[in-house]
Amino acid sequence: ARIDDNDGEFLLIEAADFLPKWLNPENSDNRVFFYKGELHIIPLPTISQALTLLSTRSEEFLAAEPIRTAVYKRISGYPEKIQASFHRAHCYLPAGIVAVLRQRPSLVAAAVQAFYLRDPVDLRACRSFQTFPPDERVMTVVTFTKCLYAQLVQQKFVPDRRSGYTLPLPSHPQYKAYELGMKLAHGFEILCSKCSKVSPDSKRNVLSGPLWERFLRSLKEKNYFKGEMEGSAKYLELLHMAEDYFEQSVTEPESSVEVSPGDEILTLLQTTTIDLKEFEKEAACLPPEDDDSWLDITPDDLDQMLKEARNEPLPSSNEEEQKYDLEAVAESMKAFVSKVSTHEGAEMPWSSDESHVTFDVDSFTKALDRILGADSEELDSDDLDEEEEFDFSDEDDEDLGAENQRQDQKVSPNELIGSLKSYMNEMDRELACTNVGKSFTTQKKGASSVNATTSQSGGPESGAEDTELTPVDVDMNLVANLLESYSAQSGLAGPTSNILQSMGVYLPENADHIGSNKGATE
Repeated sequence: ARIDDNDGEFLLIEAADFLPKWLNPENSDNRVFFYKGELHIIPLPTISQALTLLSTRSEEFLAAEPIRTAVYKRISGYPEKIQASFHRAHCYLPAGIVAVLRQRPSLVAAAVQAFYLRDPVDLRACRSFQTFPPDERVMTVVTFTKCLYAQLVQQKFVPDRRSGYTLPLPSHPQYKAYELGMKLAHGFEILCSKCSKVSPDSKRNVLSGPLWERFLRSLKEKNYFKGEMEGSAKYLELLHMAEDYFEQSVTEPESSVEVSPGDEILTLLQTTTIDLKEFEKEAACLPPEDDDSWLDITPDDLDQMLKEARNEPLPSSNEEEQKYDLEAVAESMKAFVSKVSTHEGAEMPWSSDESHVTFDVDSFTKALDRILGADSEELDSDDLDEEEEFDFSDEDDEDLGAENQRQDQKVSPNELIGSLKSYMNEMDRELACTNVGKSFTTQKKGASSVNATTSQSGGPESGAEDTELTPVDVDMNLVANLLESYSAQSGLAGPTSNILQSMGVYLPENADHIGSNKGATE
């Protein structure tokens, strides 16, 4: 057996984390089967080859244990769990539709889809309602799936005045039943308007084609009619036998012919007796419809559903059990940034055992030396632009020329690194007295990065007097910025929560912000 829908092999979504790299939605057709109760994956495209391999060498294509476990967890409990996906609702429908649904309850799916995906051309048939006029309508119970019911309920639709379908006031106790019945009737009418409209004697049309003529000519050449005169009783008897054989040979069996829902509905209307009085008696004692409060979910319910779908553990509600490790947050973000991204996106660092990124100082120095070369201290184009902009004096030019003469000799890599560090230190000293420098959290001597505190700079003079700058606490600044970004999301989805949750890191709510809001309200 194989199971698929509009999304293809949708069961593989459950095991997406464990699938081999070569398997993707584009090449998964005719490769996933259940055989003797086990899930198999076959790397062959054609259905005949796949079935042959399953019957002869099924053990070679047995899916890996993680894949089977993930899929079996999703399908466990079926078919009994199907009942939980049904929703029964009252609908005010034409008697013809009630009779059709008694014979084929599954046609409700095609009708809902036809209404849900309607276009202006489809609605032309709903102006007159030639198949299901609103004259003879009765109250009945229709069984939907929850998905179909939600599609029908959530659609806002006003019927055409020419259709004859009118709705009571929204305050009417059976308004929802009238509205559901009206929408469902539109779906059935659209299906019937799209039917092929083939004549009842369409089977006889097979005998008027060139294939039948060649077959009849072949029979005559082989003396099938045994010399009987054309039109005689014996000749006609042999002709009818040949026609029956030809129809059975050429025409596909009904089980293999895909009959459109509209054709099936029209056929059922012709063969089914519509007892309006019986339907009205049943409407007088209908069972209650199901509660549809499941349509309304809170954001917390949605988060819980998504976490259960991703098989993620739910965070504990006890504050004492919630241990938020800020160092783990920083390390997770560093691991994510260190991953190499491609056009398909960045890969999440699933394993914590992976080695960290290393930095080779010597290789970096050599590469930097090759890029900058011996004349690394010379002015570049930006420096020349600044010189022209500020119109240096002659004395400055002389000093600059002398400096360039001293730098003509080759600069060693160590001197180059030392020069870069001195530039960086000078820039740090200048920024330390500004708002930019004060915005960073620095390391507190003798304390870890998590217990770091923000430096309290007294002003420009105090910053100038410091002979040694306190290093910036990178981890603390990273965590602080992440928490600020997470708080700005206001409980909604955002980059911080998406990245951290994908790595199994959950941040707490901003209790201080919530407390301040409550205090302001009081």
